Amino acid sequence: QVQVVESGGGLVQAGGSLRLSCTASGLRFDDYAMGWFRQAPGKEREEVSCIESSGSSTYYTDSVKGRFAISRDNAKNTLYLQMNSLKPEDTAMYYCAAVRVYYRGGDYCPTRYLSSWGQGTQVTVSS
Repeated sequence: QVQVVESGGGLVQAGGSLRLSCTASGLRFDDYAMGWFRQAPGKEREEVSCIESSGSSTYYTDSVKGRFAISRDNAKNTLYLQMNSLKPEDTAMYYCAAVRVYYRGGDYCPTRYLSSWGQGTQVTVSS
């Protein structure tokens, strides 16, 4: 059974930084693309970033380009999201997910190929 556990969230002032981590188990980690998603109160879950299984290709949603960086350590079964220049609109619950496919049909880390969601880690950015 695939399990993912997120950590690293917290409260930070606008302009600050946080580094999220996600540890996966129950899978061959380097067979999976990995994605970060977020959901703010009253909004739908949105994809933030996706990284191909070897780490050679990445995708970012426009609102985080140049501020966030996704990376992975396949030896440690761990995914990271370095978040810099945080804005109040980045406030959300952040989730990671293991996805069988990196890109298909115009979607990066398409959720129809997603294995399971973690419990999430809360990021709150104060103005």
